[in-house]
Amino acid sequence: MTEPVDSVQIEFLCAPEDEGVIAEPVPARDMLPEWFKRLPPVDRQRLSTTDNALTVKRCMPFLDAMMTGWIIPLAATVRLEIADQGRTVNTGWDFDRVMVSNHHPYQVAGHPAQPRPPCKFHNYWTIRTPPGWSCLFVPPLNRPNGVFEIASGVVDTDEYHALIHFPFFATGSDGLHVVERGTPLVQVIPFRREGGLAGVIRAETADEAARRERIRRATAAGDGWYRTEARDRR
Repeated sequence: MTEPVDSVQIEFLCAPEDEGVIAEPVPARDMLPEWFKRLPPVDRQRLSTTDNALTVKRCMPFLDAMMTGWIIPLAATVRLEIADQGRTVNTGWDFDRVMVSNHHPYQVAGHPAQPRPPCKFHNYWTIRTPPGWSCLFVPPLNRPNGVFEIASGVVDTDEYHALIHFPFFATGSDGLHVVERGTPLVQVIPFRREGGLAGVIRAETADEAARRERIRRATAAGDGWYRTEARDRR
């Protein structure tokens, strides 16, 4: 009998023979890109009275986006050979499982990425979430790789306990691109389906405008406002 999924966790399940072989999912906060790690919080060469020289290293919304959810990496190394200005994509790999297949162009007729053909990375992790929870799958946020871009999607992973593959477009220049095992493939963001917010569209009140202005000025006075007054209160 299948054990119930814990009410507060997401599970990634693989075939027993794949454990320790394919690259494992990683919390997004533990897989920040190297360029971001090397970026200084302040570009001292740009310091002036008119430019605070802060980089996105001090931008909490930018960082929070990269740290949200999980990263599913590419299971095994894949070769993408792009030709004819992206119109042709040939693929290869040495792994004993299918890593890439193709969609038919008619399935995305009119998509802005055309004439680049739609392809699909194969994923070998089954994802399980508690009842009422789905997963949003997006390209890894704030980390474009210049070679491919995953198409976003939502799956009800509390019911659909099967492999989810990831459509993509090859965006790289013509030539051979080697996408290494462990390359961030897709970002998984679980969310509860019920209890969504209703929308309200109106003009702000005087009090709301004053609060907006106080927040703007506090943020300009010191870049720690968002971190101390908003994010850390969660």
